[in-house]
Amino acid sequence: MTTTTTTRIILENKKKFSLAKLLLEGRAFLALILIIVVFSLLSPNYFTVENILIMASHVAIYALLGMGMLMVILNGGIDLSVGSTLGFSAIIGGFLLQGVPINFLGVTLFPSVPVVVLLSCGVGALVGFVNGILVSRFKVAPFVATLGMLYVVRGLALLMTNGLTINDLAGDPELGNTGIEWLGFNRILGIPVGVIIMGVVAIILGFVLGRTKFGRWMYAAGGNERAAELSGVPVRRVKVWVYVISGICASIAGLILASTLTSASPTAGNTYELTAIAAVVIGGAALTGGRGNVRGTLLGAFVICFLSDGLVIVGVSAYWQMVFMGAVIVVAVLLNTLQYGRRRKPAAPAAPAAPTAVAPQTSDQSLLTRSSKD
Repeated sequence: MTTTTTTRIILENKKKFSLAKLLLEGRAFLALILIIVVFSLLSPNYFTVENILIMASHVAIYALLGMGMLMVILNGGIDLSVGSTLGFSAIIGGFLLQGVPINFLGVTLFPSVPVVVLLSCGVGALVGFVNGILVSRFKVAPFVATLGMLYVVRGLALLMTNGLTINDLAGDPELGNTGIEWLGFNRILGIPVGVIIMGVVAIILGFVLGRTKFGRWMYAAGGNERAAELSGVPVRRVKVWVYVISGICASIAGLILASTLTSASPTAGNTYELTAIAAVVIGGAALTGGRGNVRGTLLGAFVICFLSDGLVIVGVSAYWQMVFMGAVIVVAVLLNTLQYGRRRKPAAPAAPAAPTAVAPQTSDQSLLTRSSKD
């Protein structure tokens, strides 16, 4: 076979599989386009500027949770506590805005909104830190550790409020604690603030993953933790930090949600952890770790929100909405299996040839040998 023929065969094979690979890798984007086209035909109010901005505000909450979840999944773990962390951070923010009584001094503190945001994010980081310590130091399975934290954090939120919602977070101008509604209602150049925050977080995390040593460590540890550790990657430290990042992202999402609703509910974010995982999976990340990116997770969040909002607009029953969302997640997992599950196993190394055993000579053989020599 000539070199020209070999080259032609290689090029033909590349062309043959390029379309399938393109469709598989771009499935989230294609699904989003299909959703927009279908619901635009079903409802003239769907693809309008105002409705797109409203849906983008909903996307921001799920995308923030999804991006935090992406960090954990890339590292080979999972975080089931993000929904509870979202609700608990919102409760912390509402509790601080209502005033913190200091009984032994006889005063009540009313922190400003920036202080409330920092403290709420600190609570989310603390929850993530505990998750990271349990997983990295005490070797607790990520599923078990974060499932336990899900109940602990949700229980703390219910205890702080006795199961009641904290309403009226607007604050008082005389107390200097106003402005929380800025996160949920205000717009900059016509774009909701929550969407801008989502974009900023996406840029930061995308830079971390693509341009920093920490991002390379994360991918390496998620692909093969033992090999990364032997290569000098601080696997335990990276694992703690990814959970901290996930907790902070959940806190930011909780504050945006509380600002949008002007209230903080202890049950807010219930089952949102499943939506975050779905956004990551739809975006093409591998649940086994080491594969995925921020762009795909954003597309996954857009697919989920644009689909769910579209179903609401056209009047589909809430029960059927659950069916459609479940079907989308199952299909996404199947496509991930097609993309990542068919890796060829490396050929097993040839077994070394067994050394030839030298049979010991018997006394008769030794006598014959000596006789022949003589």
